[in-house]
Amino acid sequence: MSSLTGEPRRNRIYTPGEKTIFLAALERTGRVALAAAEAGIGHSIGYQWARIAGVETTRLDRERRETYRVLRRDGVHQAEAARRVGVHARTAQDWDQGIRHSQNRRVYPDGRIIDYNSGVTTVSSGIISTIAALEAVIDVRYLSLVERERIRDATAIGASIRSIAVMLARSPSTISREVRRNATDTSGYEPYAAHRLAAGRRPRPKDSKLLVRVNLRDFVREKLRIRWSPEQICQSLITDYPDDQEMRVSPETIYQALYFQARGGLRKEVQAALRTGRTRRKPQNTGQERRSRFIDPMVMIAERPPEIEDRAVPGHWEGDLITGTLNQSAIGTLVERATRFVMLVHLPSGHTAEEVRDGLVATMAALPAHLRGSLTWDQGAEMATHKSFTIATDMPVYFCDPGSPWQRGTNENTNGLLRQYFPKSTDLSAYGPEDLERVALELNARPRKTLGWETPAERFRDLILST
Repeated sequence: MSSLTGEPRRNRIYTPGEKTIFLAALERTGRVALAAAEAGIGHSIGYQWARIAGVETTRLDRERRETYRVLRRDGVHQAEAARRVGVHARTAQDWDQGIRHSQNRRVYPDGRIIDYNSGVTTVSSGIISTIAALEAVIDVRYLSLVERERIRDATAIGASIRSIAVMLARSPSTISREVRRNATDTSGYEPYAAHRLAAGRRPRPKDSKLLVRVNLRDFVREKLRIRWSPEQICQSLITDYPDDQEMRVSPETIYQALYFQARGGLRKEVQAALRTGRTRRKPQNTGQERRSRFIDPMVMIAERPPEIEDRAVPGHWEGDLITGTLNQSAIGTLVERATRFVMLVHLPSGHTAEEVRDGLVATMAALPAHLRGSLTWDQGAEMATHKSFTIATDMPVYFCDPGSPWQRGTNENTNGLLRQYFPKSTDLSAYGPEDLERVALELNARPRKTLGWETPAERFRDLILST
């Protein structure tokens, strides 16, 4: 009840004009209180409108962001500037792109607002935000409104596509595609209309190709069941359906579909489809690990001959162990550098230096002499008897630098593939020689991009038959 009249208190209805005046004043003054007073509204509704618009309403946020802008203007690297002002690197990246955060929302310069509570993407319809979204430079990759105005002026006087491209420092194909896609039948190419058309294509999410094309989805699902990677699936589509452009999908589209399912609750299906077993992406993290040294002197990878480094000569191998629960069991992995052919070493009794040496010697003995060139390994204790291995096989062993797994990149990648068959924290001694042979056969039968989409088995067979 009203304290003076005894009538019920009514909520005030604010007009779009008042909101426009407030946002304009807020943009000019940077103070919610001043902007609210100028628009004739209460402070609380002003703060609410400011948060929805993605404007920082606290002095600390404003000061940190302004300090960050000064550092970036002075040429400080993004990561270093973020560290100095005490914000996360992702926040700094958003600041550089003009993205604002408000109440679990991301507000983009083009007017999009992503609400993470509801999962809904909307486009701001306010006058101020619409104008800002239209004129904002989203990224140097995209044509700006100013560039589109220059394209209109140049085409009006009959300039060629290539001359416009030179003037804007853009590719001729970019200009040609812009004029072709964003011109209208009635008025030709107009910059504001073209800018609106381009912005209208940008919002996400859109229906995935795997959602609307049943045949394509069935093909991808079938290949995932046999543990093909998304890139292998995409290349296979080109080979199997050369004339059907509808049967095309990018690896990223497959990954997005899988991770979207994970967020929807289908985690078991995702773990069965992805080799890593992860339900979300994980950044790579390489740490320094202390390695033991051996009595017998090591030959370091820097002394490895150039023909091994560039994979010009076959028969050179990379090796490592994958271990089970508490490192109590292990399997030896060998990959031929030129063909990516995989061999697995059965270690039923353990993985001491002597047991690993005997397993490697027995495995290499099955190969012809011209395919026993060298072996590259890390500095793990299991290679302490590397000298006796070299004497038995006539294969020199080259050791990687400490904490440098990329120097055996082919083997590291293979070990990642093998973890879907031999998960971490399991007892690897439960797998017999037949199990290892079956897994190796399946890996060697996969087409590889680096081999021109041939399989390692085909390449290795050719090497054996060539002698």
